[in-house]
Amino acid sequence: MRIVRYLDSNGSINWGEEFPEGEIHRLEGTTVMALKRTGMKAMCQQVLAPIQPTAILCIGLNYRRHAEETRAAIPKFPVLFMKGINAVLDPGKAILIPQALLSSKVDYECELAVVIGKPCKNVSRENAMEYIAGFTAANDVSARDWQKEGGGTQWCRGKTFDTFAPMGPALVTPDEIPNVQDLRVRTIVNGEVLQDCSTADMIFDVPTLIEFLSASTTLLPGTVILTGTPHGVGMARDPQRFLKPGDTVTIEIERIGSLTNSVELEAATTNRNFTL
Repeated sequence: MRIVRYLDSNGSINWGEEFPEGEIHRLEGTTVMALKRTGMKAMCQQVLAPIQPTAILCIGLNYRRHAEETRAAIPKFPVLFMKGINAVLDPGKAILIPQALLSSKVDYECELAVVIGKPCKNVSRENAMEYIAGFTAANDVSARDWQKEGGGTQWCRGKTFDTFAPMGPALVTPDEIPNVQDLRVRTIVNGEVLQDCSTADMIFDVPTLIEFLSASTTLLPGTVILTGTPHGVGMARDPQRFLKPGDTVTIEIERIGSLTNSVELEAATTNRNFTL
C-alpha cells in the first residue's frame, strides 16, 4: 500500500491510500500499522510529509562510495546523529537556507527513510523487518559549514535547521518492496543527476541498523531512520556544489517515488546574525 498524509478541504489531516492514477482514498486508524480502507474518495488539498516523527535517527557514512569520496574510514558500527522533528518538510515546500545562522554551504543528501510502526527494543536482525511500518524518501539537508566548522565536532547543528528534513511523497509498506537492499536512489538538482546509486552499497543494511539502534533503546512508533546517503554530495564534488535560491531538488527512490522541493532564503531577521 502507498500511504499519504494529506490536508483536506476542512483543514483536517488524514491518512489516505494513493493509487497509480493519483486518486486517494481515505484510510481510518490511529496508527500507521492499524489503518483500514474506507472506500471513500479523499478530498485532498495538500499532500504532507507521510509521518509526524517521534524521533529522527540518522546514519552517517553508510555507503561505501560516499565514505571513499569523503576519505573517511569505513565505520565499525553505524554512526548515529539526530535531527529535530522541527526539520520535517512537506513535499513541494521550500528548503530554507539559514540566514540567522548564515550558511553558504547547504548540501543535498538523498536517503531511504525507514518508519518504525510499533515499539521496538532489543530486536534481532532476523526479526527487524516486522517492526517497519513503511519506507519513504528523504533529503538529509545539511549546512556543511555549521556541521564541519561550527558544530564543535558534533553534526547536529548543521543538520537540524527548520526545513532540513523533507520527506515523502508516500509511505510504502514493506510488502510493496521485495528487496530494500536493491533500490535505485538519486538526487536531481535543476534537472541534473548528482547522486545515482543503489541501496546495495550500504555498509550496514536496514535490519542491521534496526538491531543496532534498538539495542538497550526503545524506538517508539513513528521513529524515522535515515539510512545514509550515497556518493555525489555537493561538498565532495570538484568544484563543490551547494544549494542556492531558485534551485529545485528532487529525491528519487525506486518503488517509492519522487520528492521535490524548491530552495529559498530564510526570511530576514532583526536578531543577531551568527557567522563563521
